Amino acid sequence: MSLDEHSDLIEQLKPLLMQPDFQTLFDMLTKNESNSTRFLLKMELNRLSTPCTRVIDLRDKSELPCEEVSQQDYHHYLDEPAKESFAESMALYHNSYTLGVYEAVIDSHRKRKTKQQEQGSNESSISDPFIAKGVVLGSYFNRSEERMNYSIRISTAQVGKAEVQGITVDLSVCGARIRLPLKHNFDLDAPLKIKLLELSEEFYFEDLQQGVDYHIVDSQTNSEYCWMRLKRIGGSAALSDMLSNLIKGHKFRYKVDINDILVAATGLGFERHYLPHLPHLPLFIEQKEDSYEITHKLLSRDNQQLQYFFQDEQQISQLPKLLTSDRIQSLVSEPDNKDHGLFFCFTFHSNGRIFFYSATLAELKTNQLTSLFLSFGSAKPSWKTLKVTHHAVDHSKSYKSSVLPGDDSSYSPLTEAQLKRFTHVLQLIDLTDPHAKEHYQNWSQICDKTANDLKIFGQKKALHNSAKLLSLQFSERRNEARFAFKTKVTINQGTKSISGTTHDISSKGLQLALELPADFDQAIPLQLAFPKLQSIAGKIQLNQLPYRLIRTKDAGSNMHLAAILGHTPHVGVEFMNKLINNNRDKLEKLTEANSEMKELADGLKNLLVRHLDSVPYFIEKTVKSAKLSTLGIGTNKNEITDLFAGSASEPLQYNLSSILKDGRLKQSFIEPIRAMKPQDGLNYFELYLQISRQYQGEIQIDCLSPDDIGDTQAKENFINQSHKVGRFMALRVYLGVTTKPDLTYIRRELEHITIHAHHKAKQLHDRLNQIIAVGEFLDITEEVLLRYPNIYDQSSQS
Repeated sequence: MSLDEHSDLIEQLKPLLMQPDFQTLFDMLTKNESNSTRFLLKMELNRLSTPCTRVIDLRDKSELPCEEVSQQDYHHYLDEPAKESFAESMALYHNSYTLGVYEAVIDSHRKRKTKQQEQGSNESSISDPFIAKGVVLGSYFNRSEERMNYSIRISTAQVGKAEVQGITVDLSVCGARIRLPLKHNFDLDAPLKIKLLELSEEFYFEDLQQGVDYHIVDSQTNSEYCWMRLKRIGGSAALSDMLSNLIKGHKFRYKVDINDILVAATGLGFERHYLPHLPHLPLFIEQKEDSYEITHKLLSRDNQQLQYFFQDEQQISQLPKLLTSDRIQSLVSEPDNKDHGLFFCFTFHSNGRIFFYSATLAELKTNQLTSLFLSFGSAKPSWKTLKVTHHAVDHSKSYKSSVLPGDDSSYSPLTEAQLKRFTHVLQLIDLTDPHAKEHYQNWSQICDKTANDLKIFGQKKALHNSAKLLSLQFSERRNEARFAFKTKVTINQGTKSISGTTHDISSKGLQLALELPADFDQAIPLQLAFPKLQSIAGKIQLNQLPYRLIRTKDAGSNMHLAAILGHTPHVGVEFMNKLINNNRDKLEKLTEANSEMKELADGLKNLLVRHLDSVPYFIEKTVKSAKLSTLGIGTNKNEITDLFAGSASEPLQYNLSSILKDGRLKQSFIEPIRAMKPQDGLNYFELYLQISRQYQGEIQIDCLSPDDIGDTQAKENFINQSHKVGRFMALRVYLGVTTKPDLTYIRRELEHITIHAHHKAKQLHDRLNQIIAVGEFLDITEEVLLRYPNIYDQSSQS
């Protein structure tokens, strides 16, 4: 017999349980049942009427505000629907808190949440297909102590403002999270004095009587309440001891708060999707005496081509001569002058040597050579348009991104000392667009100078590599080191034959640039020959060596190859291994095989992610298709996210309808990623935005692809019209396919969350596994305006 078959009868008997004549009523209602069924029914009813000692706490399970409900010696925390269910169930059991009351409240809450999730998923897919949620990147609360879900009455005040009553949501020795009425009128930038009322009644400390000062870290609101996250900045050591003992004493009665760790793990998890595809080159600056110097570079899988561009014929990076101390000084001292951050570069080849020419837009304007440099340089195949952003390192923050309770909040002393030496983090961003070169040629129409005038922008030669290269660390990274090395290679596949030059080598693989883009079949082996190395190989024949194509980039002009290993030794692998071992002191190591620099690379990554200049986004698969579901946001102001947030109704929500509507989500995002592979890197397209403010204060955004606007004249008209009605913005939208998330990076955080809230760990795990593509929105307005000399600010032209 299954009790499920008699659920209606059990519900009929429940109200009668506490009646004096229950046995008579029970016998009458079950007279048609067998003795075994009557016995099981009696056992179930006795179970439901058993007194319960379990506390119901829905504060981390409900999206609604929870209030304390006291019942005998128990303090429950229930939202409004649960309070109603609790009251009804208590009445059913004659105001006794039984197991039946507990199960009724929990079951009612579960059913309500399930129904809400089903309705929410339907509504979001139908009414809000372009709303994305925000995930905070690069700003995580490091917690070295446990915080408990502990609710007590508090009084809060600021100088010159009335006291406001509230409650704590959780409490630790050095911090708290509190809930206040929405209209509290407090200044979020000023300290908040808090009196822990219930503790001051039980313990006497002068701090408790007078109030303890807290710093407001952040706040969130809904239509009724404001939640604040606080850090204690006042109070005595005795108060700290009392709070510590209090939390330890209640550790097994109240739940450990894992909200901050969940926030950190979520941000770090999304980082693991984005960082392998980082297209920009992070540079780390030290100030030595009165000069700035690039001392470290951070490589991702998709930014290495930018690093290789600046290597000369001797594999020496000339990047430090582009970003000289004077140019970095101008960036730092004049942060509002964006002309210092726009760089233009091309190379000149003579007698087998490579010479670099570079200038900032500010330098071109000062020397009245804007039109000459842009028109002359853009005609070169090596033309580069670059943007350099910067931010100062805040050494008051921990360099570590996530600290679990009991963890050391610092790296090793050596790593900490190195991180302390950095003053600024720069990002070198490649804005070069092949389609824009023809626009730059139009500057020749207003040019009256000769090419000889550009000699002042010739870079001095760097004679050695001064900056260290570190790679972002991933669990699936290569298991052998790579070294910078250039030599000629010929590649054959069937009737196809082409030459190229290696960028880097390892014993089992290499990366090379082709003289002309080629379309090789990835399923068929390639045959490689190394003609320049044959002279030092002796009797070893360096031709017809089998390699397989791993991935191509830059429209087939850049390839990653791996040796095809069989049962017999691979001649190429043996030779490369010998070459590397015999010249290890001469070759520049690009990556570490054994993660010697893993800790420092992690610290550099954290400094970088604190201030991302672009806006990462993430696309997740849905039941029917895919959705741009999440934006990566920082704590610093960003014009792009401000635009999207202006038309959203909730905090940390962003309305992307202006750039995704009219089929653009499917045409420009979803369909391209179906044809891409993770090893393809990032593609990009551009969007022009016309931003105007309406009479009601709302922002209207008209978004068009440059190709949809029309010819050059039409684009100029669009830009002029945008300036008249509001402002113009140009975005570069990067897009790439991601692999499964690197969850090993957040393994410890997930394990900690699982212990205290298994469902939340599973939700995060599932959410990260739903991501199928990543990209970013990058503001390129200043560079795009330079493409149209006819409408560019006339006072800047020369």
